[in-house]
Amino acid sequence: MALEKEIWRTDIVSNLYKDNDFMKYATIADQYVLAGKVVHIPNANSASGVVKNRSSLPASVTKRTDIDVTYALDEYTTNPVLIPNIDDIQLSYDKRQSVMQEDRAALNQLVAEWMLRSWAPTVAAQYLRTTGAAVVGAANGATGNRKGLTKEDVRKARTKLNKQNAPKDGRVALIPSDQMDFLLSDSDLLKRDYAGEIDMKGGVISRLFGFELLERSTVLEYDNATTPVVQDPGASGAAANNQAALFWHPFAVERALGTVDIFSHEGAPTYYGDILSFLLMAGGRQRRNDGAGIVAVIEAASA
Repeated sequence: MALEKEIWRTDIVSNLYKDNDFMKYATIADQYVLAGKVVHIPNANSASGVVKNRSSLPASVTKRTDIDVTYALDEYTTNPVLIPNIDDIQLSYDKRQSVMQEDRAALNQLVAEWMLRSWAPTVAAQYLRTTGAAVVGAANGATGNRKGLTKEDVRKARTKLNKQNAPKDGRVALIPSDQMDFLLSDSDLLKRDYAGEIDMKGGVISRLFGFELLERSTVLEYDNATTPVVQDPGASGAAANNQAALFWHPFAVERALGTVDIFSHEGAPTYYGDILSFLLMAGGRQRRNDGAGIVAVIEAASA
């Protein structure tokens, strides 16, 4: 039986966002992907303007200049894997999932890490600092204590998005597990009627101050410069690094999926089986140049 690429491709795509639910909360730009590698979005410039009770005629005429949005998707590839019985594996969903489990998980994880990096605020106007009691720093390589994430910090993120006119419906917060643990330790949040928004299910707060709360083992990390700089996934840790939670509205961030391909060397004689590797093109961006609609709540140092 020849390799049926569509079978494997479907498994990769269907599970890409399943293991990282936060990526579902974004504007999808798949339809603008060209040749599987580049996003090109025809983008209208700002509105011409509106005047109430216009008293001066003729009105001034302005020429609108449209600015197209173009950005390249990143390429993610797995190391080749040997599959000794491709016919049997290909036709069985369970066996196929078993073969793909580790590679797919690693692929999805790296895509998710860089998606967060592409959404991460990079200007001081979109930063807040945590204000809670001291907790041990949990960022990569961190030493010393940091201030924990509090419900007041979540409220401040709401206020910042309000001032930026971000829509109130559909807001999302992605919180690293260590910060979520501190947030959940607040006795007020154990009361179901707090702010009329808390819905405790299995010990997890699902909604607070208009945000759907999602949890992830890690989210983002920043250094401790006067204006913190976001760290790339896989970067070396530092003693002063800080974790950050991300608060946003889906209209403020974008994701795009391009080419998904499978490469094969079928019947490799020296390996006595078939060799497969996977390629995926994916990327994302902040949708506004000023970063509005996205807030990073970064840990502050504590004694």
